[in-house]
Amino acid sequence: MSARTGNTREGSLQAPTRNPLGWNGPSFYDENDLFDELERVFDICHGCRRCFSLCNAFPTLFDAIDESETMELDGVSKPVYWDVVDHCYLCDMCYMTKCPYVPPHEWNVDFPHLMLRAKAVKFKTRKVKSRDKLLTSTDMIGSLAGIPVVSSVVNASMRNRTMRSLVESTVGVHRDAPVPNYHRNAAKSISPRAAVIEAKAAGPTKGKVAIYATCYGKYNQPELISDLVTVFEHNDISVAIVQNDKCCGMPKLELGDLESVEALKDKNIPLLNSLIDDGWDIISPIPSCVLMYKQELPLMFPEDPAVARVKSAIFDPFEYLMHRHKAGAMNTDFSNELGKIAYHVSCHLRVQNIGMKTRDILSLVPNTEVDAIERCSGHDGTYAVKKEFYETAKKICRPVVSRVQKAQADHYSSDCPMAADMVGNGLADGSEPRHPMSLLRQAYGL
Repeated sequence: MSARTGNTREGSLQAPTRNPLGWNGPSFYDENDLFDELERVFDICHGCRRCFSLCNAFPTLFDAIDESETMELDGVSKPVYWDVVDHCYLCDMCYMTKCPYVPPHEWNVDFPHLMLRAKAVKFKTRKVKSRDKLLTSTDMIGSLAGIPVVSSVVNASMRNRTMRSLVESTVGVHRDAPVPNYHRNAAKSISPRAAVIEAKAAGPTKGKVAIYATCYGKYNQPELISDLVTVFEHNDISVAIVQNDKCCGMPKLELGDLESVEALKDKNIPLLNSLIDDGWDIISPIPSCVLMYKQELPLMFPEDPAVARVKSAIFDPFEYLMHRHKAGAMNTDFSNELGKIAYHVSCHLRVQNIGMKTRDILSLVPNTEVDAIERCSGHDGTYAVKKEFYETAKKICRPVVSRVQKAQADHYSSDCPMAADMVGNGLADGSEPRHPMSLLRQAYGL
């Protein structure tokens, strides 16, 4: 009997749960076992098709089925399975918003983590492009490209059409894909006023935060960290910058390089725990990094109490401010209105299940309207910069671009700087996105 003839409602009204990844289990890297599970889940997806409008993984699967001789999964060749895997960028939206068969349903469908398992098998047993290994080595790229003279050359080269064409033909990074500028690690030069602010607890927050700047905050958009420090100190929150930290591991996770994820975890978790020991909360400005510590590492290392401790102590910045606002401890004395903001809600923020805290905080500013856009930008880490996926990513982003254009807003923004750049790439009108923290700083007149 096909899996699609079973009870489709049992368990579907219960709150979804997430099972540990089990990546150290005896069958995790067994390719035959993997393909049995891919076939089981793909058959369920074929009978449901609720996720057809999300990423390109599902249209790739469904088109292959519909174009096969049998018009069933058994007519699809196994190489197509890998095409489906390559189009999944682990946004988690199918699990969190669409699939009725997630645990505790008896069918136990976790499509993103099945794709992650397949990526891990591919990394272990199949050829992974050198480009993909390079793009996910964010600390190495940032450290090299952040050298002052080197950064000037790199940034100029990325704005040159001839060089971009050369990079596309040799490396495989699309000539039109948005790529960030590089800077030296400016986070090290930021000097918070931590010593002169008395930490005051409010709700679950201690009023004392250590900023995990992330690769992006250190090397690509250091002004984000400056804005974050300024806004938090304006709210009488004691601030420090985490030093000697490494990448959160999300890029390597998306590549399937789980051993590198573990190595990064082994460097970061003790460091963050020592800060927690000293009474600090942890915040990070990039949603993917927060999600890594809140969800992915705990599911990879479910028995590690140090990982669980960081999970409980890390916050999205606007989540942190909203906790303090609800406790009456947030400064709402704004100097400037912001007008209308077209606000893209990034996937890795949505799946944290914390609500739209960014929208809610910005809406506190007088005469400010926030138009929230809950669609994928298509950037998703390294996916959109790759030559073979850029046009697909641009198509995925098109509804977001259309919403921004129709909003005729004073600003467009996203918590994810890469998503914001992808929207700007689609607008192609010379406009620049503004990060929500930058907008909040403007509202304060700082």
